[in-house]
Amino acid sequence: MSLVSAPDLVATFPFPFPTDQYRYTTNVEPARGAVPTPAGSWGERVVDVDSEYEHELAERAKILIDDPTRYAVLPHMRVACWDAMLTLMGELAKAYPGVMSLERSGSTWHWRNERLGIAQDFVLGDESTLPAEPLAYIGSQVQEDIVLLDQRDGDLFGDAGVVTFAADWSFGFDVGMSFLEIHGPVPRLRETGVITRAREFLMRMQPGETYRRTNWTLTIGRRLDVSTELYHEWGPDRVAIQTVDDEEFGRQVHLRVEVQHLIRLPESGAICFLIRSYMLPFVDLATIPAWRARAAAVLADLPDDMADYKGIISYRDRAVAWLTSHA
Repeated sequence: MSLVSAPDLVATFPFPFPTDQYRYTTNVEPARGAVPTPAGSWGERVVDVDSEYEHELAERAKILIDDPTRYAVLPHMRVACWDAMLTLMGELAKAYPGVMSLERSGSTWHWRNERLGIAQDFVLGDESTLPAEPLAYIGSQVQEDIVLLDQRDGDLFGDAGVVTFAADWSFGFDVGMSFLEIHGPVPRLRETGVITRAREFLMRMQPGETYRRTNWTLTIGRRLDVSTELYHEWGPDRVAIQTVDDEEFGRQVHLRVEVQHLIRLPESGAICFLIRSYMLPFVDLATIPAWRARAAAVLADLPDDMADYKGIISYRDRAVAWLTSHA
């Protein structure tokens, strides 16, 4: 069976299921540890660059032109945006020293991103020294979506971000909401106490600490932008996929995994929440026998309310049957 995806996208795919059963948990662990898989490994870097880099950044730029509400910064978050930009530049420079670097000479910083042909001098805090606002500037150079959480009054608030690849939610709607309000629609979170424990964990994070977790769903087609705003475009695919033939089903249904990194920014104290989305079609998933069998088991066992929230309940049984039959 030949791969549909580029080989590096399979080798670094963050397969999310450690067991045959999935339930909501905080599943948070320290960042930067490599996770070996049957196809390769993932997780060594906080900010990951792959063969889709230029393509995904071009897609982000187009989305922001079409819908500027995907980017928002409340006035009190300016310092946090500079903090996030400098932190993410540092992560890129450490991960890819051959093509990216961040250096300082007095009050002037020098940023180099050869992958995009960028060489930029800037003064921290002086927006006139950048071609865009700091969060928009770094958002145009990472594949991750970015949300900045402000901690105040005993809570966390999503008060800034650039989110163009949301999986069935709307950053433009959520901006300014508390952590619990943002996660309100997710079933079982409050009843199990998962969301409360997650908030308490985040609020205890110390400056410079970095953690990660994964989340997942299924997506029809290799479509990163499945935000609520565009449901009229991608929602009908969940019905249409039930009528396609077996080969097309395997090519169109993707396991979509988010690797979410959480960084307590050192200067502002805000939490930088990174969301990187990876997608692998079932036809490629099936080339890794352990992944195929585990994904089938998880989907078969998934409670109906969770399958419904993830938007997969209408074709979940067929997905299980497809994976089971393609051993």
